[in-house]
Amino acid sequence: MHTEQLAPMKPAILAMTERRRAPRLSNRELEVLRAWVLTDSKQAAASQLFITPATVNTHITRIRTKYADLGRPATTKATLLARAIQDGVINLDDL
Repeated sequence: MHTEQLAPMKPAILAMTERRRAPRLSNRELEVLRAWVLTDSKQAAASQLFITPATVNTHITRIRTKYADLGRPATTKATLLARAIQDGVINLDDL
């Protein structure tokens, strides 16, 4: 009986797997992320959530840090939206 050995994962595949890990976001961070990417501004997200725009900014900064720590930087709103879609936080139907 012939047994195939699995080839070790190539570094590129390992890097891709690492990039796909989702950060551990709190429920509030998820709420803020969804509100912000689905509205026109931090002010609109803040009004929707009954918080200040500064609080929205604080949460977004923490979320970006968590993504960066996983090697998946999200320095723009568009990139953060892409990460949220990749991680199932937002569906295309939500847009």
